[in-house]
Amino acid sequence: MNLVQLLEENQRRFGTYESLVYEGRVYTNAELATLSSQLAHHIRALGVNPGDTVLVTMPNRPEVVISFYAIAKAGAVAVPVMPLLQASEVRYIVQDAEPKLIITCEILKPKILQAIQDLDRPPVVRSVDDAGVEGFETVLSHYPAERPDVQVEDHQPAVILYTSGTTGKPKGVILTHHNLCANARAAADLAEQYVLKVEKRVGLGILPLSHAFGFTMMNTALCLGELDVLLPYFDPVLVFQAIERYRVTHFTAVPAMFHAMLHHPDANRYDLSSLSVCISGSAPLPESVRKAFEEKFHCLVFQGYGLSEAAPVVTAPRFDKPAKPGSVGLPLPGVEVAVLDEQGNPLPPGEIGELAVRGPNVSPGYHNLPEETQKAFRNGWLLTGDMARIDEEGYVYIVDRKKDVIIRGGFNIYPSDLEELLSQHPAVAEVAVVGAPSERMGEEVVAYVVRKKGAEVTEEELIAYCQEHLAKYKTPRVVQFVPYLPKNLIGKVDKKKLREMAKAIQFV
Repeated sequence: MNLVQLLEENQRRFGTYESLVYEGRVYTNAELATLSSQLAHHIRALGVNPGDTVLVTMPNRPEVVISFYAIAKAGAVAVPVMPLLQASEVRYIVQDAEPKLIITCEILKPKILQAIQDLDRPPVVRSVDDAGVEGFETVLSHYPAERPDVQVEDHQPAVILYTSGTTGKPKGVILTHHNLCANARAAADLAEQYVLKVEKRVGLGILPLSHAFGFTMMNTALCLGELDVLLPYFDPVLVFQAIERYRVTHFTAVPAMFHAMLHHPDANRYDLSSLSVCISGSAPLPESVRKAFEEKFHCLVFQGYGLSEAAPVVTAPRFDKPAKPGSVGLPLPGVEVAVLDEQGNPLPPGEIGELAVRGPNVSPGYHNLPEETQKAFRNGWLLTGDMARIDEEGYVYIVDRKKDVIIRGGFNIYPSDLEELLSQHPAVAEVAVVGAPSERMGEEVVAYVVRKKGAEVTEEELIAYCQEHLAKYKTPRVVQFVPYLPKNLIGKVDKKKLREMAKAIQFV
């Protein structure tokens, strides 16, 4: 199946219904289908041919959804780009992906023009706000409501998603129509099993649509025929207001969002009783945060796991099976996982190695990077770069990023163990653990801690606390208190920055 067929199946299966709401404006699925067909004709008129790339960069708004499906209908390839990237970062992606067209909005247009300045073959730039008083939808109304007569193949590229680039230059992950549809349908099959407090399914879109997680949740909503409330950006108060007004039943988010909602002083002012299930992904969610969130908001919080190269969901919880603390659930239907040693051999249950993934959701490789593709995709398996273990019942536990493992005096230390422990301390709001170079030990363990408001705790107290619960060699040599942890655009802690900070520490 391809994304165009996914839209058509949605209309056949559910008829016309309220599909998307943004700042009070409600769109039916039929309206979104018509607008995306009209925009597909428009971008074809701008010179975009099947196989060409079209870069889309805007904050969350309906035009992003319309653009993605229009690009698919035109047989082109979407290149979603985070709106908060700097001009130099956008320029790199433009030079790599070579889009024929950039679709953006008025507030970002100056930055885009700066990014493409002096390029030999600059793309056409169109802002969805260019229509002025006439309006975006009025301009599109001059085009046919039926999609263009373009053949879209299931295994042709639909999207190139650029990774965050925390380990170097961003890599463009190619995802085919088949990758995206298989992942969305498998995720929807699981979501249909979730028991909700109210009858009507209402999702909340707070993840950036330019991120793999947000993009797939958009497609999953089509498979479920649900109403999605789209927010332009994450803000706890906007989230609370949306849940109360629209009786939101579920949402997906990253750990930083759960943390912000949990500690917001106004949380108790809103009726959040409809909220039933939340899914956390993109980074480990501390068990203490999960439990506190469930108790405060009377809903279930599950952890899943994924990565852009897998379109992105790999594992998720099951309603018909027990949740296990610390686990990211079981593989999606049709997806296989294995834990491999350094030589690529499968390891038995319980042993730690690199997680590998195989299935219809796995990318064919990276754009313009054959060597990187060869490293990460071997014999049909995607090597994730994440250290994990799988128990005898098939539950997956992510131990850490392979590159984040600290080797101190020859012993492997997994920062997530320490982070989980420190997050349970009553004075700790947030924590991240990294390795710092040490001439004597190879690496030393450094913990960066954000104290809870009004809490008092010393470095010595936290180190002693860790040594009570873990072997001494696994505990921090240094604890540094910081006002906040640096995060990337999706809300993940930026450990690359922390490792750079840690290089300045002198160990005796």
